[in-house]
Amino acid sequence: MRAVAPKQAVTNRAVGADASTGLAETSNPWLLGTRPGAAEATTERPAGPALPSPIGPAQPQPGLVPSDAADHLPRRSTLQSAQLWWVGAHGGAGESTLATLLPGSAAAGRAWPLGQGAERPTVVLVSRTHLAGLMAAQRAAVDWASGGVPDIQLLGLVLVPDAPGRLPRALRDFARVVAGGVPRVWQLPWVDEWRTTTAVAPAQAPGAARRLLKDLSHLLAEQAVTPQEGTPS
Repeated sequence: MRAVAPKQAVTNRAVGADASTGLAETSNPWLLGTRPGAAEATTERPAGPALPSPIGPAQPQPGLVPSDAADHLPRRSTLQSAQLWWVGAHGGAGESTLATLLPGSAAAGRAWPLGQGAERPTVVLVSRTHLAGLMAAQRAAVDWASGGVPDIQLLGLVLVPDAPGRLPRALRDFARVVAGGVPRVWQLPWVDEWRTTTAVAPAQAPGAARRLLKDLSHLLAEQAVTPQEGTPS
């Protein structure tokens, strides 16, 4: 079965997002058993950096119908290790540029990375905001959420503008649907300078990109002290 956008537009708050995205939080049909107005359970945490909480499914959803295998990203062995992998949902998503911003991370290209032994690779999906990019991100989200890549620890999705200016309404609505299928979403602004450079300095990145890096640094630090499921402690 192919991934099809639900008729109801799922809205989600984009973590660290630009206000122009208009992604607002409501009930999420991607989460099995949720209902409008249901309060999410909260977990007490010790004092420390505020971690970006999941706003979509934090883990694959049992019972979710998988998409056709032809729609899946391939699996690929890597020749290096990385604390975090940027996975492009399609060609030209921008994962290589983002990898230059975060030390210890690497671009996996358009493929899910294969872990070594019991390792669960930590991944952030990346896609452009044009229709083809959002559809590719949705297919990858369905693959993950249906349990197609159970060893992948997905932190969220980064939406990279495909052009300057505000997204057309139809694409904004579809972006909300896609946002409901991943744990977190970060929306970056258009950065014209990134078109002409291969080395991006974090200090010169826009505020939304710096917030993304801060969120990911906090999430990775949390993972370092909290063993992942299926990983020996």
